[in-house]
Amino acid sequence: MERTSSQARAEPWNKGKLVGQKAPFKLKEVWAIRVRLQLEHRTRELALFDLGLDSKLRACDLVKLRVRDICHGERVAPRAIVMQQKTSRPVQFEITAPTQDAVTAWIKSANLRSEDYLFPSRIHESPHLGTRQYARILDGWVEQIGLDPSAYGTHSMRRTKASLIYRRTKNLRAVQLLLGHRKIESTVRYLGIEVDDALDLAEQTEV
Repeated sequence: MERTSSQARAEPWNKGKLVGQKAPFKLKEVWAIRVRLQLEHRTRELALFDLGLDSKLRACDLVKLRVRDICHGERVAPRAIVMQQKTSRPVQFEITAPTQDAVTAWIKSANLRSEDYLFPSRIHESPHLGTRQYARILDGWVEQIGLDPSAYGTHSMRRTKASLIYRRTKNLRAVQLLLGHRKIESTVRYLGIEVDDALDLAEQTEV
């Protein structure tokens, strides 16, 4: 029996793709990417990478940051607060000293003003870096350190520091606040905590 044209088009959206949560970066992978960006003097990408990790923002919020959102005068602030697009709720985040240095270097090299987008697009139709452009840049970072890009995404950036904080402190409430989640159940699901903790216990148990 021949397939109709509508049947031929009706392929599953996830055919040939890995689905599920994207993995957070391990600490050694964070440093592998960071050192490569530093050695190659990729100022813009280093600022994007470091701020993406520190802020734990969704891609849609990160790419829309303006200089004034994270700066007090000409100085990058140690903390910032932004309104999340998805939830319309504010979220606060830290900006560590190394990230402050990376972002300051980028602002100076790009000659950005207070009202400018922090990461202007290099495509004329868009005033700021798009989420797809950001995802492509991230794929490049992942490939360069020998990882599979299909296993990582922009949510890997959002999850990385949150996962490390939870692993070190087991403080779910703190991670919930840092991610800007309304419910702690969302944080549990987002980090895959119950599954990971169960596997950790299983690995430590001999039979």
